[in-house]
Amino acid sequence: MTTTGLGSVPGDDIREWTRAVLELVDIPFLPELPARPYGDMLSRTVAVLTELAADLQPVGWRLTGGGDARASLDQRRARALLLEDLDVLEEYADGYQGRLKIQVTGPWTLAAAVERPRGDKVLADHGARRDLAQALADGVQQHVAEVRKRVPGAEVLLQVDEPGLPAVLAGAVPTASGWSKHRSVDGPGAVELLSLFTGTAPTIVHCCAARPPIEVFTKSGAAGVAVDISLLNTAAWDQLAAASEAGTTIYAGLVPTTGPLPKAEQAADPLIRRWRDLGLDPALLTSLVLTPACGLAAATTPADARSRLKLLRDIADVVTEAADS
Repeated sequence: MTTTGLGSVPGDDIREWTRAVLELVDIPFLPELPARPYGDMLSRTVAVLTELAADLQPVGWRLTGGGDARASLDQRRARALLLEDLDVLEEYADGYQGRLKIQVTGPWTLAAAVERPRGDKVLADHGARRDLAQALADGVQQHVAEVRKRVPGAEVLLQVDEPGLPAVLAGAVPTASGWSKHRSVDGPGAVELLSLFTGTAPTIVHCCAARPPIEVFTKSGAAGVAVDISLLNTAAWDQLAAASEAGTTIYAGLVPTTGPLPKAEQAADPLIRRWRDLGLDPALLTSLVLTPACGLAAATTPADARSRLKLLRDIADVVTEAADS
């Protein structure tokens, strides 16, 4: 059984965090430090876009053009920060052999967050959201290749963050006026754009929701799905069970991101109990990857976040023992 984090961490010291994730979890990941300017998940994803320029407005990122459009100062700063972080990763992961995870915002969450040049979200325009997804897929392919070049011993895993996809599927994303909602997207449409990413590297789709669209993720070719175990409703558990039995790797979010740090047994109990209630093969438990419930940027201090990552290995021991009993 292995452990990893989901990306974001508190503080502003990329060197401290790169060293920490190489020590604390079994699958190290490129840390996201949203406390830094241009360090949040959207800015880091805009940084890898190809063929599309964007700038940062008071309401968030907005596309400014395509093709030969020149990247804005904000986009260039976001790219510079990402390259600096990759320099640090290359330095600290020198000689590393094994799985290494990077994270990007998924095409649907990005389309629901980024504005078109003339206003409203990219989500409103079928052609614009496809162009955005393609530019992101091309950029992610280059990003993965860059990480492989810098850490040649790594098996790069790609985590695609889609916290906004349930709202997109439900037609619950507000328009710019706030008076109406964007039209819902059907499951096959969602699968189509996500499928642009799953051939680049082994892909995990992450969504912390009560009912993450797990079937959409698996049909897109995702090798893994990452969820917050504490939020899942009955329908989501049924989908998760089917995905696990079909060979999808489950990234099980067990450690809360804030509040008192639980005991390992307490954190593991909801997973073990529900696994048994569903009659799932206990041996499948050992194939899970354990994670915090979501990103750790909201943790009170870097030390607190490190304690939550460290706890994962103790939880893994408890889950492994339950699988063997």
